[in-house]
Amino acid sequence: MIKKLPIGIQSFEIMRTENRLYIDKTSNIINLITKGSKYNFLSRPRRFGKSLLVDTIKYLYEGKKELFEGLYAEKNWNFEKKNPVIKISFGSGILNIQELENKFDSIINNNSRNNNIDINKLIEKNYSDKFFELIRNIYEKTGKKVVVLIDEYDKPILDNITKKEQAKQIRDMLKNFYGILKDSDQYLEFVFITGVSKFSKVSLFSGLNNLEDITLLKEVGDICGYTEQEITDNFQDYLEGIDRQYMKKWYNGFNFLGEEKVYNPFDVLLFLKNKEYKNYWFETATPTFLMKILNESEKFYHIPDLQNLSAGEELIGSFDIEKINIETLLFQTGYLTIKEKIDKGFGVGYKLQIPNKEIKMSLNKYILYDYLGAINKENYFVFAGKIFFALKDGKVEKFIELLKELFSGIAYNHIQYIASYEGYYVSVVYSLLYSIGLDIIQEDITNKGRIDLTIKIGEYIFVIEFKVLKQSNIKEENQAIKQIKERGYSQKYKQNGKQIIELGIDFNFQKRNIENYISYNL
Repeated sequence: MIKKLPIGIQSFEIMRTENRLYIDKTSNIINLITKGSKYNFLSRPRRFGKSLLVDTIKYLYEGKKELFEGLYAEKNWNFEKKNPVIKISFGSGILNIQELENKFDSIINNNSRNNNIDINKLIEKNYSDKFFELIRNIYEKTGKKVVVLIDEYDKPILDNITKKEQAKQIRDMLKNFYGILKDSDQYLEFVFITGVSKFSKVSLFSGLNNLEDITLLKEVGDICGYTEQEITDNFQDYLEGIDRQYMKKWYNGFNFLGEEKVYNPFDVLLFLKNKEYKNYWFETATPTFLMKILNESEKFYHIPDLQNLSAGEELIGSFDIEKINIETLLFQTGYLTIKEKIDKGFGVGYKLQIPNKEIKMSLNKYILYDYLGAINKENYFVFAGKIFFALKDGKVEKFIELLKELFSGIAYNHIQYIASYEGYYVSVVYSLLYSIGLDIIQEDITNKGRIDLTIKIGEYIFVIEFKVLKQSNIKEENQAIKQIKERGYSQKYKQNGKQIIELGIDFNFQKRNIENYISYNL
């Protein structure tokens, strides 16, 4: 009997009792519990299986052996040793202080009821004290140490991240609530906290010095997400007719420094259900707050640079309301992932990249709309189609004509704000081409330098160089094509069998448009 796809299911019990496909992660979980720290923090992007992971840990500690039949845990976990569990989830939206207070009430009431604790003993205390008393009462009633599982610990803050003062208030309330864990150490067996972002211990987990961040630990690199082998082993009934390499290009690519990269489960499940390549994960929460933060930044972000960043541990490791770093935000929310780890002798660093085609296309669309202000959503589809076919048919003149049209249509007030940066014009072109999903290489390495942009489409390979001129009415030859010729950039593709088009584009900084272009068909 074919097992049903667990789309939208975050309950381990439902997974196991309703014949849903469950990818067995219990080996990872048991290894974490038995060999890891008492206090653990795991960061993963949204819709990556964190809630299911937390729920699985809950049923392990509650000793529900029947739910683990056939899984690794069935023979490798002591189900006779049970511990009471406090499970907390902030997954539902919290838009203000009152909603957070209501959530605290719900957390205390539900966990008191689930553990047979008289709620009346806790009524006269504030939320933090109630939490402490709940832990202590459960311990005293059962004689067993308590397991505390907190899912989406940071969501109330992220839900309010564009309202800084309110976000700070919510952070401080959560800080007081989480701070109880330190004082409850003698009553606790195991603490596991998940979220999207990692706030500094000082700002949110003050005093909890033994909280270990396992986010990039090799042993738990694939504790969330699906590996290539897991898809092969578990989804045979759904893979017929699927081009696995193309599927991998679209949805694989997340690297948390495990043995291999992983897929986002949400993407995989919806794709295998619909058999259609779409932006499933990205569409669940468009990055409007990210665009707002980009626009409020005093720094201009050159879009090609965002595709290939370098960062230190401190950059990708800690999030701060007072000073939001875009690179940190992009990494922790899943729009960037680790390309490789670098040991520089004086510290560890990382090269970052966009994980896959889905995110590259979708993120760049929003950058075009809401950050660069280059085109509106209503006109995008038709315009992008014209660009695609101009390139596919090798029509350089049409391609340049469309780019000029694009730049001419950009609102003047937006130009004043952002287009004073040289990188603006090139950023618009890159984001446009990325959003269409073209096969492009930025900073394409040759033996004599780096090509700004290589596009492979149909029977053509475009070798493109950009230059930004500082003055109007430049009479000298096209600067970009001069560099292509002098450095022999096209030599790299001479044996490819495709028609090569060399294209040099000079932007005029004052005119805010293309000054001139020259192309050669080889």
